Amino acid sequence: MKIAVTAQQPLLDAELDPRFGRCPYFLIVDTDNFDFEAVENPNMMLGGGAGIQSAQLMADKGVKCVLTGNCGPNAYQTLSAVGIEVIVGCSGVVRDVVEQLKANRLQAADAPNVASHFGTGAASAQNQTASTPQTPVGNPPVGPGRGGGMGGGGGRGMGMGRGMGRGRGMGQGMGGVTPASGAAPNLQPPQQISKEEELDALKQQAEIMAQQMQQMQERIRQLEEED
Repeated sequence: MKIAVTAQQPLLDAELDPRFGRCPYFLIVDTDNFDFEAVENPNMMLGGGAGIQSAQLMADKGVKCVLTGNCGPNAYQTLSAVGIEVIVGCSGVVRDVVEQLKANRLQAADAPNVASHFGTGAASAQNQTASTPQTPVGNPPVGPGRGGGMGGGGGRGMGMGRGMGRGRGMGQGMGGVTPASGAAPNLQPPQQISKEEELDALKQQAEIMAQQMQQMQERIRQLEEED
């Protein structure tokens, strides 16, 4: 299986980077033989939309699962929409994290675990060196706050994921996430985004949804022709 792990260096023995959208590298790893491709993240310095752009990059690389420390609502919704599982709360050496995945010690999350724009500013640089022990991660409890969203996605049919919402509505709250056992909370308060950043993120999400709609229409045509 082809997976992606956020990393601080282009090496299997590098430390995992806790940020998804703004990590320095993605290691695209084949779990069968540990062959890997190190992809430098072109979205690391983006002011807005880094999560969505990085999620689209993962879709282009054909990965089935992403392993990282933290994933915000925009990135999570985009990854889910294209059928990519997300495992959060990971830390330690990349090679060890992949071994834990192969041993079925990690579980996919069903919600983002940080607020929008996590990973920006000086505070994120401190979190990057966190050394909390690796523990299996399930579904993090979610408290009051912003997040969730305006998703209109339906079922999992035809590999289309679990929805296409953008994740800024009144649904899944980001304010009270409880970390995995033994992990220190590394949430930051939700930050206001500018009109331009929101517009950019919406346009990117609309492009992804348009691609998905084309795939659905093509599948409908194929099924009709089979009849």
